[in-house]
This record gives sequence, structure tokens and C-alpha cells, in this order.
Amino acid sequence: MKKYKTSIKFLLTAAIMLSFVTSCKKDFLDINQNPNSPPDAGVAELLPSAEAAIAHVVGNNFQIFGGIWGQYWTQSNSSSQYKRLEQYNPAADDFDRPWKALYADALEDLKTIITKAGTANQNYTAISKILQGYTFQLLTDNFGEIPFTDALKPDAGILSPRYDNQETVYNGIIALVSEGVSLIDENAVIGPGDDDILLHGDMALWKEFGNTLLLRVYMRLSERDPVKAQAGIAALETAGAAFLAAGEEVRIDYTPANPNPLYSSLIDLSFVQNLVGSATAIDYLNGNNDPRVDAFYSPASNGTQVGFAQGNYNAPPGTPVSWPSPVTGGNIDDEVASASAPVKLMTGYESLFLQAEAVARGWMTGDAQALYEEGITESFVSYGLQDTDATNYFTQTAIAFPSAGTTADKIEAIITQKWIAMDGNQCDEGWTEWRRTGFPDFFTESVNSIIGAGRFPARFFYPSTESTRNGNFPGQPLIYTKVWWDVN
Repeated sequence: MKKYKTSIKFLLTAAIMLSFVTSCKKDFLDINQNPNSPPDAGVAELLPSAEAAIAHVVGNNFQIFGGIWGQYWTQSNSSSQYKRLEQYNPAADDFDRPWKALYADALEDLKTIITKAGTANQNYTAISKILQGYTFQLLTDNFGEIPFTDALKPDAGILSPRYDNQETVYNGIIALVSEGVSLIDENAVIGPGDDDILLHGDMALWKEFGNTLLLRVYMRLSERDPVKAQAGIAALETAGAAFLAAGEEVRIDYTPANPNPLYSSLIDLSFVQNLVGSATAIDYLNGNNDPRVDAFYSPASNGTQVGFAQGNYNAPPGTPVSWPSPVTGGNIDDEVASASAPVKLMTGYESLFLQAEAVARGWMTGDAQALYEEGITESFVSYGLQDTDATNYFTQTAIAFPSAGTTADKIEAIITQKWIAMDGNQCDEGWTEWRRTGFPDFFTESVNSIIGAGRFPARFFYPSTESTRNGNFPGQPLIYTKVWWDVN
């Protein structure tokens, strides 16, 4: 049974609370105060506001950056909005809004919920700690070192929070999510309901989400600290942790009245189509007889799905190219479907691929091939295809699980299928997993890169607001400087 739950009433409330954030043109203040959440707001108002803020960043800013650098999309030859991303030369202020939305809006709201809910309403506290862990991972995976220990402490006089190294942040994330999971009371009489626009107050699903997030966190350490990763995953298994399963997604569904945040960008840009399909992803889909190409991309003018080489925004006018399909929210041709596209924070197929990799590495018991095939199947079914379509796909020689291969062979297969499953729906996570593993291994450099041969973006720039307002700003790294866990 599909468990995609939301509440339009609270979603609209959250959108209204967030609208000031996404439309205001003034400078964004420090990361320690959210002027949009009045101090007397209750937990039932703060929770949807925090969830909407996180989803907006995941589905808009990070979806665009990850969509381009994860080689699902590229810049159109008929517009110019994202040329700098294809030059691998973003501006620091490109990252001001998502940084502010995650820190001063989402994390500040979650901190306030924990203070207000306490132990009397511990499921709100549990959810908030899990979402804090999720949000801090988004930040540190994309920016590297970030304020963590000193963050969100203006009452203690900390207005220029120090940046923690990523190992410290990761240890803190593990502690936050573990504590959140341990606090969940599935039998509580009092707790969230419709105000929880991600999982509708289903605390069993929140526990699965927390466990799956921990699995993701440990797996991110696979190349940096495999001993810790293996021990953490073994502890989850020993505790009998349940993970997100087929048909379960942590997501928000939108409506034309409260549109998908990526589609909202098209509105802000006066319906100019900047994002088009990348040949990297489209050629892979076409080359492997993958029917999801129709779900992920609209047909080009020649009636088939065609992508541009990465960064080829100088292609002659009229060159056939596909657009992201309406299910991603990034297509101006289908207003209703694009406006209603969901934002997915975590999916059942991501969970299955994570488990498959853990088993393939010998860090968890189970059948890696069965989990791999189930992950592919869940991706197909989530886009309206049939189990038989998935079976026909993964029984092809090029896609079949390399059961007799090496561990590296198995990881390559798993991550490549995870990457294509995240096309248009978890773009930032797909790009992040490419950074962690080096798979898929067929990414091409942008034809308009200015950072030198053999180099790709490996992180986001710190926002300009940090360099001007935080006295402990550590300096701007190069765009190709890898984050701590990226050792490939």
C-alpha cells in the first residue's frame, strides 16, 4: 500500500509562512534567528513550517544544483539562467537563500519545537531531532564544514558561530537521529497529525525514516571510515531496525494553488525553460531500453528523448532537446502536473539500494541481488510502470546484478541504478552519491567548464552572507575542493 500522505490545509499554511522567505529581496540575516516564526507559535504551526522550508530547498535550490552537476539536466541553449553552474563557476550569493532557509527557518523552528514539546509531547521532539539530523546532513554534505556546535545560540551571545569539522558534525547527526528514533512512542495519544505534512503523524514511518537516515549517514562514511560505518550498520541490524520499504516515501505533494518549488522557479522566471535533459542520463536510459525515459523527460521536437552534452548551451537554435518531464516540476508545458509534482526527501527505492550496498559490502545480512532488483522495481512502480517492466529491464545482461562479480562490481551496479532512479526526484542525493563512490563512471565534463580538465564541482560555495556577517567565516574553498568523506 502506498503511504504518500500530506495535508493540504497545513501545507498551505506552511507555504504562507514560507512565502516571505522565498520571495523577499532583502538581505538574509544571520543563521541564529527566524523572524518569520513568532515566538508564541505552537508546535502544530512550527512543524509544517519547518518541513515546508526543508522541502523547498530540497526541491528547488538543491534540486537544480544537483540536477545539473549530477548530469540529469543541463542549461538550455535558448536561455541563460544556469550558465554559471555549467561553467562550474557559481556565485556565492546563489547559496544565500537555501542556507538561510535551512538554518534560520527550518532548524530554528525545529529547535523551538523541541523546547516547547519537551517530554510532554515527545513525538514532536522525536520528529524534530530526526529532521535536524536530516537538515544538518544536507548542509554538511553540500558545504563541508558548517556551524553545528555553536549554531542557533543567539541567546548565549553566539552571533558568529564557529565552523565544526565534518567528523564532528557527523557524530552529532548520528546522536540527534538516534535520540529521535529512541523517543518515538507509536502508542502516544497526543502527537502530530495533519500538521505533519511529510508523514501525517505516522510514527511507525517516522521510525523507519530515522533508521533509514542513519543507514544513509553510515554509508556516507564508507570510504572515509569503513570501520565506523560497518559498526553502525551492524548495530542497526542487531537492534532489529526497520527501514523504509517499497511504497513508502517521505515527501510532500503540491497543488496548482501551492505549486512544486521547482515549478515555482519557472513562474519566477516568467515561464522561461532553462533546464533541459542531459545526454548523460538520457543516453543511458535509451541505451538500456529503460521505459522510465518517458517518465523523466518529455519528447523533443523530433518525437524522441534527446539530451544535450553537458554544458552545451551553445547548441544551434532549433536543435532537438528534451525537457524535464512534469513529474519533476520542471516543465512549463504541463502546468497542472508540474505544479503538483512531489518533493521527495527519501524514498523506498533509496532505502532498498542502501540496504543492497550494505549487504554487498558484508556489513548487513540479506540478499543483495534481491534488494537491488526490488529497488529497481520500486522505482518503476512509483512512476506508474509495471513489475514486469522492471523485470524485463534488470534481466538485461548490461543491467543484471553481477552476483559472481567483485564487491566493487556490485557497488558499481547498485549505485548506478540508484543514480538513474533519482533522476529528477532526488537529484542532489544522486550527485552526492556520485561524489562518494565515483559511480556512475561515465560523467562528462561540461563543455563550458572554466576550472580545468579533469575537474568537477565537489561542493557548494559558502553563501556570501557568511563571509560578510560571520566573524568566524573560514574562507571560501575552491569549487573542486572535496568534502571530508569524498576520498575518491
